[in-house]
Amino acid sequence: MLTSRLTAVLLLLVAPLASAQSTWPEIQRLAAERHGEPGAQAAAFLSEHRPERDDAIDPEVVLESIAVALRARETYPWATDLSDDLFLNDVLPYATLDEPRVLARKRVHDLAADIVKDATTAEEAAQALNRELFKLTGVRYSTQRLRANQNSAETLDTGLASCTGLSILLVDACRSVGIPARVAGIASWTDRNGNHTWVEIHDGERWRFTGAAEYDKNGLDRGWFTGPASLAIEGHDLHAIWASSWRTTGHRFPLAWNMADRSVPGVDATPRYARTASADAEPVLALRLWTSRGGTRLASIATLLGTDQTAETFTDPIDINRVAEFPATDPRPLSVAFTAVGETRTATLDESHQPGRVIELYWDELALSESAATEAAARLWSKHADSIRAERTEQLEALVINAGGPDMKFLKREFGEAPESGHSLWISMHGGGGAPPEVNDQQWRNQIRLYTLDEGIYIAPRAPSDTWNLWHRAEIDALFDHLIESAVVSWGVDPNRVYLFGYSAGGDGVYQLAPRTADRYAAASMMAGHPNDASPLGLRNLPFAIFMGGQDSAYNRNTVAEQWGSRLATLRADDPAGYPHRVTIYPEDGHWMGGKDAEGLPWMAGHTRDPWPKTIVWHQGNTVHDRFYWLAVDRDTAAKGQTIRTTVEGQTITIDSEDVSKVELLLSDQLLDLDQPVTIIANGETVHEGVIPRTEQAIQRSLELRPDPAMIATATITIELRSN
Repeated sequence: MLTSRLTAVLLLLVAPLASAQSTWPEIQRLAAERHGEPGAQAAAFLSEHRPERDDAIDPEVVLESIAVALRARETYPWATDLSDDLFLNDVLPYATLDEPRVLARKRVHDLAADIVKDATTAEEAAQALNRELFKLTGVRYSTQRLRANQNSAETLDTGLASCTGLSILLVDACRSVGIPARVAGIASWTDRNGNHTWVEIHDGERWRFTGAAEYDKNGLDRGWFTGPASLAIEGHDLHAIWASSWRTTGHRFPLAWNMADRSVPGVDATPRYARTASADAEPVLALRLWTSRGGTRLASIATLLGTDQTAETFTDPIDINRVAEFPATDPRPLSVAFTAVGETRTATLDESHQPGRVIELYWDELALSESAATEAAARLWSKHADSIRAERTEQLEALVINAGGPDMKFLKREFGEAPESGHSLWISMHGGGGAPPEVNDQQWRNQIRLYTLDEGIYIAPRAPSDTWNLWHRAEIDALFDHLIESAVVSWGVDPNRVYLFGYSAGGDGVYQLAPRTADRYAAASMMAGHPNDASPLGLRNLPFAIFMGGQDSAYNRNTVAEQWGSRLATLRADDPAGYPHRVTIYPEDGHWMGGKDAEGLPWMAGHTRDPWPKTIVWHQGNTVHDRFYWLAVDRDTAAKGQTIRTTVEGQTITIDSEDVSKVELLLSDQLLDLDQPVTIIANGETVHEGVIPRTEQAIQRSLELRPDPAMIATATITIELRSN
């Protein structure tokens, strides 16, 4: 130990540091009182090099550490011959970095003592601690820890720690049994983003290293970080390998979580790490895989396609700095396949993915094969359906649905046996409007009796309001979407055989709803209604029938019906593959057509929805929407009257719009071959040429926009449109 004369000198040196609020005079008195001269020497050293933050430290924190260290020096064979320098600087200190100071050393020793009881050397003891301590305590790596620089008590209490917290715990454990130990690390890798810390122990001859909670049965001086550590830059504040010290060194240990703090002394250990890997080590492609943006890390086997090179990505509790690494191969693009959870997906790395930073990849954004995409779509739809089935079934059984606004009651009749694909669904809207509730109720009850089917589920909804525009209101769109989805999930309805029709005010609703929600239905039929300000443009892919009495002159219904017939005929002539329609005017009939309009039902039943039409005309109506077939727009910028026209020919998509600046394409192999490059021309300009990958993210996005099992997109791309 230190001589009495040196102890006296140290006490004189540190005395000026003791302020009126300082606890160190008391610490030194008690250390000498409890442990004699060795205690006084220990307290003097700790006081001399203490950081300013510890001026008013709880004396028992320091005294506990002194007691445990002195006892360890007398107990463990590897500690008895330690030099004073190693003992004072790397066994005695009550803290390692800037972690909160608490009573923890005895608690840690009580865990460590039994683990090292059979060890004969410092190396054996350190290996045993790294192998057993974390299993014994259940402590694991996590980004959800309290703080980066947790003390050992916080780590033991929560069971979670960063690489720094894990390292502090292992250092404390080593010190508690007389093994000189310190934290080592780098504030910023030179070949990637991120920092890392690990542990160094002195085996009696030299400093050795190990990753905390990363036991290697082959011994010390091994770790995944030796490659990037070999690229460290000696003397550099950020890019050198620094080891912690209690004794003032003239350098600092950079704290990546608080770079302004210069209070922790450091020793530059870079030269030794430069010798642990090849001198000609080069930057690598470092890949880290996450479940999704904002998700958790995912363990996988990564394979550089076209080679036999493989690597691993990791999940908790493995340190976040553990990444898959490949040589920085050129030229680009490179394809990397990731196999996880029984599935393989592919990432394409281009010139933007360069060595020097960790490349963050996301499982739900990796490319899927067509079969894998089909399976993922089925799985995600099933998961969604399962999550809502109980609530939707309860609503349907109560004959009332709610989509977040007003309730909508309905009446139901069922006809025939359901085919293998499921029953068809028929939504029949009643007349009335602008009348007392009892009048509209009578119209509603009459509507359920108006028509019969050979097969299907016949629904007569009761309009939520009694206003003149029973079926024009914005909540109707949401309620019908909710009804259709519920029927598909709970009744097994075929989503491609949903039909919309209505009489009188219900016919008004068909005029309004059918063009703006055409992608929900297989066909629509308007009976004795008036369109008001609706436009037929959106009916390009929806078979649409008009039935009208020739004498039904109120509100010019008969005249307007003929005008719509002419407009549909013109649209059909200009686009022979689109605008299928039927217009039937009964010359002698007035508003009531005597049931003749029922012939519209078998006409509708002869049509099945095409959820992936090659041509779309999307014209926004009074109630705007964010998805129409395989197009999507930002609802916040959608406005009445906006029109988008799109066409698919082979592998080329053409988009034209004068009043929409951005459109998202929701694509599927039912529309084109997603394994082949796709060309997109927007307002006459080629804006994309290349493969658009199928991804789980695209499937999720499709379901968020429209939970429809027949319209699940597997690839998406957003296109900016410039004005012509």
